[in-house]
Amino acid sequence: MILNKKKIVFLTGTRADFGKIKSLISILESNSEFEVFVFVTGMHLQEEYGLTLIEIQRCNFKNVHTFQNHTHESTMDLTLAKTIEGLSAYCKDVQPDLIVVHGDRVETLAGAIVGSLNNILVAHIEGGELSGTVDELIRHSVSKLSHIHFVSNADAANRLVQMGELHSSIFTIGSPDVDIMFSNTLPELTTAKEYYQIDFEDYAMVMFHPVTTEAQEMEKYTQNFVSALLEDTRNYIVIYPNNDLGSQQIITKYAEFKGNPRFRVFPSLRFEYFLTLLKNAQFIIGNSSAGIREAPYYGIPIINIGTRQQNRALHAEIINVDYDSVSIAKALQSVASHKPDKVNNSFGEGNSASLFLNSLLNSTIWKTNHQKQFRDS
Repeated sequence: MILNKKKIVFLTGTRADFGKIKSLISILESNSEFEVFVFVTGMHLQEEYGLTLIEIQRCNFKNVHTFQNHTHESTMDLTLAKTIEGLSAYCKDVQPDLIVVHGDRVETLAGAIVGSLNNILVAHIEGGELSGTVDELIRHSVSKLSHIHFVSNADAANRLVQMGELHSSIFTIGSPDVDIMFSNTLPELTTAKEYYQIDFEDYAMVMFHPVTTEAQEMEKYTQNFVSALLEDTRNYIVIYPNNDLGSQQIITKYAEFKGNPRFRVFPSLRFEYFLTLLKNAQFIIGNSSAGIREAPYYGIPIINIGTRQQNRALHAEIINVDYDSVSIAKALQSVASHKPDKVNNSFGEGNSASLFLNSLLNSTIWKTNHQKQFRDS
């Protein structure tokens, strides 16, 4: 038995961030140097969004803790406060050596605050990127509260250096979901279709999320979007939005798809099944980061609507349109002739988990100074 195992707490609040960190959790669980804990909160515990806790439970991780941080009445600041309270209590019990957070969610910010204010090392996955809207403020705030940075590419690393982060604290590992995208464990298309009872041959994917800084306009934007899809003639797999402010307006408008045989609407999809369906889709439309990250790797045509992905790293041809229904309809008319090339290596080569593990096996990383320093460029 190995003494003094390093205790690692992973925090996950959404189906999206779990898809990013799943391979990282798994590779540490299989290594005897680490004891892994998974703190599950946010969307994972909401039935309306598919109760994706089930997907985490299917992984059979040894130490999974759930904490309810959200009600429909909660605003982002109250969700932040509640998550800090729950995670702080959990960390006092576990006494972790490291808290691992991902991306730009409110839960991510809570994890960074709890770690930095309790003298616990914080590692941020995919910092240094441009999110757009309030998400970008959160992402950069998390980076400044974090001690260790696992970034997806050189551009992200350079931005962290611009922000005063130490070169020695930055590790370029790629985007961890690429590990899963090209693994040999993805289900066959027939399996995915049978699992979700999808009976049409050809289809496109729909993922449209609220933009928190445009919450007052989301009902109108969604109506334009839904109307354009209803006027089109193709089949669509529609996935619910995340649970940010404005999500209820989107879900309410999606009720117009009910009973229409061209639409299959899901609160959530299992990540591997989602990837298989995306890989074989005619195109993806909406404003999800899946159109920026996953779709380019598969060479899928992309229609990106509005401002949510503004200034994100766009390493592919993308049809960018405004929120009005005329612009969306024109994009739908032209997308069939849009044949983008597959993008290679923009966010790694599928070995993020092994690079992550090797970094944590190096004793130097555990000597990282808990007292953050600003390095002038």
